[in-house]
Amino acid sequence: MFKQQRVVIDNISPQLESGRFFIKRTLGERVHVTADILPDGHDVIQSELLYKHENQKKYSEVRMEHLGNDVYQATFKVEKQGFYTYKIQGWVDYALNWQHGVEAKLADGQHLKSELLDGIQYLKFLAKKAGAEDKKKLKEWISKFEDESTYEEAVNFAASDTLKKWLLKHPQRILANESKELQVYVDRKKANFSTWYEFFPRSSAPQEGQHGTFKDCEQLLPRIAKMGFDTLYFPPIHPIGEVNRKGKNNTVNAQEGDSGVPWGIGSKYGGHKSIHPQLGTEKDFKKLIKKAGDFGIEVAMDIAFQAAPDHPYVSEHPEWFRKRPDGTIQYAENPPKKYQDIVNFYFETKEYKALWEELLSIVQHWVGFGVKVFRVDNPHTKPYYFWHWLISEIKKEHPDVLFLAEAFSRPKVMQQLAKQGYSQSYTYFTWRVSKHELIEYVTELTQTEMREYYRPNFWPNTPDINPYHLQGANESMHIIRYALAATLSGNLGIYGPVFEYMVTDALPGKEEYLDCEKYEVRHWDWTIENGLTHHISKINEVRHQHEALQQTNNIKFCHIDNDHLMAFYKWNDDKTDEMLIVVSLDSQYLRQGRLQVPLQELGLSDGQGLHIKDEMTQKEYHWYDEWNFVELHPNLPFHLFHIIKD
Repeated sequence: MFKQQRVVIDNISPQLESGRFFIKRTLGERVHVTADILPDGHDVIQSELLYKHENQKKYSEVRMEHLGNDVYQATFKVEKQGFYTYKIQGWVDYALNWQHGVEAKLADGQHLKSELLDGIQYLKFLAKKAGAEDKKKLKEWISKFEDESTYEEAVNFAASDTLKKWLLKHPQRILANESKELQVYVDRKKANFSTWYEFFPRSSAPQEGQHGTFKDCEQLLPRIAKMGFDTLYFPPIHPIGEVNRKGKNNTVNAQEGDSGVPWGIGSKYGGHKSIHPQLGTEKDFKKLIKKAGDFGIEVAMDIAFQAAPDHPYVSEHPEWFRKRPDGTIQYAENPPKKYQDIVNFYFETKEYKALWEELLSIVQHWVGFGVKVFRVDNPHTKPYYFWHWLISEIKKEHPDVLFLAEAFSRPKVMQQLAKQGYSQSYTYFTWRVSKHELIEYVTELTQTEMREYYRPNFWPNTPDINPYHLQGANESMHIIRYALAATLSGNLGIYGPVFEYMVTDALPGKEEYLDCEKYEVRHWDWTIENGLTHHISKINEVRHQHEALQQTNNIKFCHIDNDHLMAFYKWNDDKTDEMLIVVSLDSQYLRQGRLQVPLQELGLSDGQGLHIKDEMTQKEYHWYDEWNFVELHPNLPFHLFHIIKD
């Protein structure tokens, strides 16, 4: 049976794949909703945006604004974690349509006695909704609509703004049409703004030749906090397999004393729920998590769902692993690369339900320790639907838990993981170097549908990636890459102390570190401070002071007449904090250019004047022209201009 309706609701935005996936926000952000809403004929219509949190029974209502061309918009703010549902309702507003007719006929000099009698029904409806005082007034107007002697007074009221306000406030919603329900998932603010520092805990010992411990890591917390990092990420902390263990620089045969790869998880000392005995005990790890919290730092763990050949799972649950024709377990491969020290879980096993439940229990185990952030290794090599299930199960009970997808893969693969529920995602920033590449990529992330679900995390380097532009690079290039990551994206991370110490020696012809920590314990002098550590600390301080830099999507690139200079304007949702960033991409030479100020976005007219303060140097400037001269030197290759509202 068809339902009688007169209003079409179409082209609702935002939504992902007709509502198949939810969009994402963090606490305090807004959802700007638009839709095409149109009736048959020329009647006046009204529409409203309805929204509610999953724990609320009643929808809140926001009347939608007509933008023209049958496009309507409204906005709501998310203030609780979890799911919100939103939908649109539209209807022909017969009362407003009646009033519009009264106005038109009155202007044409027509007599409107019949129209006044017709309007009584709308006044009676309003009287039912009104308070005692307004109810009395409406009854008086009903009498005047009926009385020929009060005709002039009645028609003036019928066309009045006073009546229009009442009609807008109390619509009848006759034959209202509703769209389908859509969802937005709301995370805590850290999903949108985080500053990660990665190091290998086994390399934390103060004495050379010793294996680091969690207690050694505790001693490094003041350094990490001083540099402004709020997330401390450890590669896997579990026992490392001894069978087929890799040696230094990824040699196939380990020598005696070689420590192995942390991602080759599991040995006689335990598996994914165990701690490498040389790092310390469970008590030590819990103490480190608590101590980090005292510094405002969260400890992020690595989740790598793979096993070493001697992992207890291999003997206890052989059905969870794929065997080759000769009866041996298939080790991991990404041709031409071979990972003899790792065997993959066989997700097509008939016992997949038991496998899924066990993997879920691993995450639950560490959440029980107080871990709320996980970096997931190679998630794109496991079923997408598995991740949707696991993340959903965790967040049902622990909505604060966040997941970062480490998937340097094809674009649609990375996008699919984000749609399935990952809180943050690695990106191609690591390889975007030129002005054109950076603008094109950030525009894709922030000005397309990706902005609704894909939260980028910009990493200049990782233990797996020593990019060519950093190999042998000077301090200025490292500053440039950090400044770009820190200002273009709300989330960023570095692998240290390799990054800030500018240790960039590489295997010849490869984007891989020489003497990489993946394969050996390294010793670092953690007391070193240099120009790069100073700049990182200051940039992170500015990020924490300015909401405009605590998000990714509110960005506009500005014209600047030098391909070695890049400029962009960023703002928070309320535009109470605005920044203008200028970065030189040249680490060798001084660069100059003329920057076009985004006057329209700033609400300024040419000549009105712009007051800015460089948060790095504390120098203030007043610009009075649309085009302004800028100059950047490799010693300080960027400006962080705070726009001051005089």
